[in-house]
Amino acid sequence: MKKTSVRTRVLTGTVAAAALAAATVGAVSASADTAETPAVAAAAVKADTQNKNLAQTTGLTIEAATRAAQATLDAATKAGQHVSVAVVDRDGVTRVLLKGDGAGPQSPESAQRKAFTAVSWNAPTSELAKRLAQAPNLKDIPGTLFLGGGAPVQSKGAPVAGIGVAGAPSGDLDEQFAQAGVEALSK
Repeated sequence: MKKTSVRTRVLTGTVAAAALAAATVGAVSASADTAETPAVAAAAVKADTQNKNLAQTTGLTIEAATRAAQATLDAATKAGQHVSVAVVDRDGVTRVLLKGDGAGPQSPESAQRKAFTAVSWNAPTSELAKRLAQAPNLKDIPGTLFLGGGAPVQSKGAPVAGIGVAGAPSGDLDEQFAQAGVEALSK
C-alpha cells in the first residue's frame, strides 16, 4: 500500500472539513424557516419604525417628476424655445432629464446644475445669481450654476426637488418655464 504524504493528508482533511461546514450551514439555513421567523421579522420591523435615529424625507414620485418636466418642456415649446429640462430630488440626484428637439449640447448639463442649485438653496436661481455680488465664492461650489432658470419645488416651505431649464435666450425665460413645471405639480 502506498503511503500518502503529509501534505496530501492535510489537503484532504481541509476539503472534508469545508464540505462538512457547508452541509451544516445549509441544514441550519433550511431549519431557520419556522413559524417563529415571521414573529421575529415583525418585531424587527416594529423596532425600526420606532427608532429615533431614522429620518423620513419627502420627495416627488417619478410620475410627478416626469409630469413636471413635460409641463416645463411643453411651456418652452409653446413659446418656440428649444431647451433641456432637469428635475432633481432633494439630494440633487437627477430624476428626469429631457433634452428638447433642437436644444444645444450644453443645455442638459446646465439644466441639471440649475436644478441642483435651486434645490440646494431653496430659492430660484435668478435670486441666487444676485447674491454673487456679496459672496462671489458661491460660484465655486461644485455642481452649481448661478444663472436664471432654476426653481425649487417645495412642500410646506421645505425643498423637495428642483427644476432646471437651459437653452432659451435668457435666464428669465428659462425660469419662467421652470415655474410652469412647479405649477403643474399643484394641479
